[in-house]
Amino acid sequence: MTVPAEILSTPRLKLRHLSIQDAAFILELLNEKPFLENIGDRRVRNLADAEAYITNGPIASYRKFGFGLYVVERKEPAKLIGICGLLKREYLDDVDLGFALLQEFYGQGYAHESAAAVMHYARNTLGLKRIVATTKPHNRDSEELEKLGFTSKK
Repeated sequence: MTVPAEILSTPRLKLRHLSIQDAAFILELLNEKPFLENIGDRRVRNLADAEAYITNGPIASYRKFGFGLYVVERKEPAKLIGICGLLKREYLDDVDLGFALLQEFYGQGYAHESAAAVMHYARNTLGLKRIVATTKPHNRDSEELEKLGFTSKK
């Protein structure tokens, strides 16, 4: 088993491509209550579902668009804590920033740190001019998006 190459690094985090080896982590993250309430039910109920989600979502996106969701890993101590990246959704004209952390890592600045790194990468490496972000009205992540320069459009 090889670990996919690191895409981005911040002082506290590493971001890399998701791989099938991340299935147990994805199963946990996608079934946490905040993910289900704020992002939605992806119907990932077991490891096979998680592997299919990774293969048909992020891995397919890397191949088709050159970007996707990346796993977010804390450097010290090393631990997978979330996902953050870029999505090209069929219903949006623009690329969408997405992120989710395990609930135990909320409020520690990891969402902002990983999202800011992805935004820098999107603009300076991928050359993307316009990036959007969507949230449900009750999702407190909209506050984090404002810190990144997004404006609310209701």
